Amino acid sequence: MAEEKRPVRILTIGSANMDMVLRMKRIPTAGETFVDRDGGLSYIPGGKGANCAVAAAKMGAVSQLCARLGADANGKCLYDTYVEAGVDISHIKVDKTTNTGMAAIFVEANGNNRIVVYPGANQTLIPADAQEAIAAKPDAVCLQFETPFEVTLECAKMAAVRGIPVILDAAPASRAIPLSEFPEVEIFSPNELETEIYTGIAPTGIESCMRACIALSRQIKAKYYVLKLGSRGAFYFDGRLCNMIPAYRVAAVDTTAAGDAFTAALAVRYCETGNLDTAIRFACAVGALTVTKCGASRSIPTREETEEFIASSPVL
Repeated sequence: MAEEKRPVRILTIGSANMDMVLRMKRIPTAGETFVDRDGGLSYIPGGKGANCAVAAAKMGAVSQLCARLGADANGKCLYDTYVEAGVDISHIKVDKTTNTGMAAIFVEANGNNRIVVYPGANQTLIPADAQEAIAAKPDAVCLQFETPFEVTLECAKMAAVRGIPVILDAAPASRAIPLSEFPEVEIFSPNELETEIYTGIAPTGIESCMRACIALSRQIKAKYYVLKLGSRGAFYFDGRLCNMIPAYRVAAVDTTAAGDAFTAALAVRYCETGNLDTAIRFACAVGALTVTKCGASRSIPTREETEEFIASSPVL
């Protein structure tokens, strides 16, 4: 009898926020008071790190989250959300000196969003918080830039020493981030805007995507560069070969957390198969499903929903 394959183990080190989501027909201009009677306000668990960890759990992985919460009502709500989602919370710490991180998310009727993040307890995360989890050698470590840069860098170095693949989501982007200080990562993955911020090149087609990846390769060493292109799909480059992966046709309601869900699905499927092309196609489906619902982590589909969607849905 064949031995059952164990689930992959994904460690996410990053931010945990409560999202204050404001839905509106449009963003007001400077100095304008705009009354939107059809809009709404809601509080939804979010944060790039937490979204990634929840998505990994929904994809069937053993998902660990290393993060810090404040000792407040938002922190308690987030903690309970992670437990309910099946995330391993043994590396979450509570900081009594500050509030839980918060993000204000402005969502327009067409699904586009603008986000302002107030870090709170995320700024108190330290490398030692993740040391034990990294020492346990997960199959991959997912990182982003919503926590202090020094923490992200040190965690990448700790993973590299142990030969653990690092998937680095390049958000939030800034030209001031010294990417060259990182050890080689497995996957470096910015979205369209982040790609342009880092390289000055808008990835509008195959040729410009290729130029952008080459420009990124001069800033940070990676085995693969994966550009998240939203409704156009994704593009990847491995130093020799490149490919454009098409998107799935969906009606976007809210793009919040789509990139985080994509990254988690990419990490899980890549660890399962070792095939980047397969992993990106799967991640594109997860990202597409995520934009069809409102909110951050609550909009992320399950593994079963994703597989059903792939079986029944055409790509662009």
